[in-house]
Amino acid sequence: MQTIFITGGTGYIGSRLIKFLQQKGDYHIKALIRQGSAHKLPAGCESIVGNALNAETFSNYIRPATIFVHLIGVAHPSPSKKQQFRQVDLVSVKQAALAAIEQGIEHFIYLSVAQHPTEIMKDYQAVRASGEALLVKAGIPCSFIRPWYVLGPGHWWPLLLKPFYMIARLIPAFREKAQNLDTVTIGQMVAVLSYAIEHPPVLPVKVYEVADIQLMNGSDPHKKTLERIRN
Repeated sequence: MQTIFITGGTGYIGSRLIKFLQQKGDYHIKALIRQGSAHKLPAGCESIVGNALNAETFSNYIRPATIFVHLIGVAHPSPSKKQQFRQVDLVSVKQAALAAIEQGIEHFIYLSVAQHPTEIMKDYQAVRASGEALLVKAGIPCSFIRPWYVLGPGHWWPLLLKPFYMIARLIPAFREKAQNLDTVTIGQMVAVLSYAIEHPPVLPVKVYEVADIQLMNGSDPHKKTLERIRN
């Protein structure tokens, strides 16, 4: 049974990913948590108490994991959180990379963000791009998942923008941007993360853009399981 080490396992995406992987039954999952947060993890997941901003607090607990899934990030990103992006998102991925290198991780999966330039979220995109760059420099085989906005319980308002995306796709000058900044669902995110876990990169880096994530809809053999964890 393969061991996976996850940061951000109590979050919106992480908790659903853990449930999905447990239902498949092929993995032993360790999740890094803060003191007192173990109750937020799905039952059966091994909790590792530590600080995501300090690799020394969790590095020794990674083994025998060979896959590291990094989902840490500031909740509800917005333009006003520039400093938090640098203090949490960037520092956490730096520390995760240090721990992954030290423990010989064979595959690092990083939840990044769509990199098509935008003015309103440029600071968030820049920090995530920096995270990707430092992982590439570290030389660990990586999968980068690049959604824009993830639809799901409590996160439905971007559906109001769908008509504008559809119109923009009809205009050649805006087609690429509309595709890269389209929405994905929480079910698709869980599916693409599971797919990335099962398909390590052949080249040093594999990137999953919005269009790739959207293809996961209905294509996963565990579709019924995906439906169950969307709520």
